[in-house]
Amino acid sequence: MTTVTTAPADHETHDEPRARFGDLLAAEWLKTWSLRSTPWLYVVTALAVIAFNAGTAYDHYKYWYQYDAQSRTSFIANGIPLVDAFTANSAMVLVLALAAIGAVSVTAEYGTGLIRTTFTAVPARRSVMAAKALVLAAVTTVFGALVAAASFGSTQAILSGRDASVPLGHPDALRVIVASALLAPVAALAGLAIGSVIRHTGGSIVGCVVVLLLLPMVLSSRRHLTAVLQHTLPFSAWERLTSTQTQRSNELFPWGTGGAWTVYALWALEAVALTVVSVHRRDQ
Repeated sequence: MTTVTTAPADHETHDEPRARFGDLLAAEWLKTWSLRSTPWLYVVTALAVIAFNAGTAYDHYKYWYQYDAQSRTSFIANGIPLVDAFTANSAMVLVLALAAIGAVSVTAEYGTGLIRTTFTAVPARRSVMAAKALVLAAVTTVFGALVAAASFGSTQAILSGRDASVPLGHPDALRVIVASALLAPVAALAGLAIGSVIRHTGGSIVGCVVVLLLLPMVLSSRRHLTAVLQHTLPFSAWERLTSTQTQRSNELFPWGTGGAWTVYALWALEAVALTVVSVHRRDQ
């Protein structure tokens, strides 16, 4: 006689499937837009950046007749229309706002405790943070591209009234637009990394201001060591990529555009790596 033993039906267990990375991306996309302040912050930042640039271009348009003939002739030759297309003031606004968005995207979850729920549902913490970084990078890249294109278009439209604009086909125009557009995701990812480490909104924003804005101002470009350190910062890389020939000729320690693009890439990659590593083997 053969005895067959079967397990009770209620004893059957089913392993819950692990979350797919696509599901994590969808979840982070929903989190991004769940805060009502996020869309408004993007809108206000875009308007502020475009207004700064358009205002500078309008000043040149308004006081054009106060310039002598030589100044008018050298206006385009010195690349001033491209300086108006994305000014240093607008770049600082963009960096501060996007870094804050990146930091808050993670510190808000720590502040509300939502991060505990997320890590309980998905124990693969590094995958969660990688998805968060990827969504943030995608959104801010599109945002930066739209703002940079709108700034270039509006400023050149204003300057065209004085025949002082440059077309998109200008040798340096595309570089200025791309550099200004990519400044947004670089700043946002840096803010995300700082927020992942500090985990407090106020402290993270202060850290973003110090690292991304104050350090480039504190480090002198007139000494070799501090100039080299300054060149490793994303805001300095943006200044190099958008500088005119006249500005570059006055540099004591010049550096190439290839180095500036490398700084952009390394900051983005290192920020993502720090964001992912910061949650590994660390309490919530």
